[in-house]
Amino acid sequence: MKIVIPGGTGNLGAVLERGLLAAGHRITVLTRNPVRPNHLYWDGRTLGPWAEAIDGADAVINLAGRSVSCRYTREHLDEMTASRVDSTRVVGQAIAAAARPPAVWLQAGTATIYAHTQGRPNDEATGVIGGGEPDAPAYWAESIAIARAWEAALAEADTPGTRKVAMRTAMVMSPDRGSVFDVLSRLVRCGLGGTVAGGRQFVSWIHEADFVRAVEFLLERGDLAGAVNVCAPHPLRHKDFMRILRRAKGVRFGLPATRWMAELGAFALRTDTELLLKSRRVVPARLEAAGFQFEFPAWEAAAGNLASGKVSVTERTLAA
Repeated sequence: MKIVIPGGTGNLGAVLERGLLAAGHRITVLTRNPVRPNHLYWDGRTLGPWAEAIDGADAVINLAGRSVSCRYTREHLDEMTASRVDSTRVVGQAIAAAARPPAVWLQAGTATIYAHTQGRPNDEATGVIGGGEPDAPAYWAESIAIARAWEAALAEADTPGTRKVAMRTAMVMSPDRGSVFDVLSRLVRCGLGGTVAGGRQFVSWIHEADFVRAVEFLLERGDLAGAVNVCAPHPLRHKDFMRILRRAKGVRFGLPATRWMAELGAFALRTDTELLLKSRRVVPARLEAAGFQFEFPAWEAAAGNLASGKVSVTERTLAA
């Protein structure tokens, strides 16, 4: 396939480009800082020469959006919203103007759209959209508002000839430098990988190999449109998530942190505790119902594979 990936130079884009290139696809990345032959400049807001790459492409996978790993100031929240909504709108405009529009548009989204919960898992059909949970800080509703605006921009795009999928993606676990897994692994090695605020909050995640495979699955399945949860089928509590990661890294102890300690740490790292404290219990009901088979459905095997530094079975297969 000829695939265009707007915003494809971050951690998630690197994982996806690597996997899709290994599978034989032709990739064009849209970025503000093109440095490779397959990179094209765009500003993420306005139509330009980059739109020619979309005309005649088989698929678009839009990953554009400011990183959420930051302090949730008003300025940063507005940047998060604008970068997601503006890029989605202009991708829609490019597809609408194309003489040969792509058959499918996969749009990045977030599993954070669901409510903070300790109860039953959130699937696409019965999951509860967050924003008014009585046991969650009021400002967490900002993340829900961003996620909803993101999906609304996709829904509003007038692209009747293109199938649209909103990927509600959990944390993608990759050993790449600067990834979530890399950051957590460094904390573990420093002895700081214990539970945070009691560790009862659920963690939803997906191994990088399964993320790439799920994207390919969604590209090929013409019957799947709308919201799709892209996550492993077994979310687990933070205390168990970190215990398994420590074991995979060969570290016996991790210093636990109270909520106020987490707040201090987040301030020092210039990030926000919502990323640690929100309970995300999300399951991939639509993927599994469509027959998708996970290579790493459980965190034990995924953490072991990532910690070992070995190439996964899927990546070996793609590279063959």
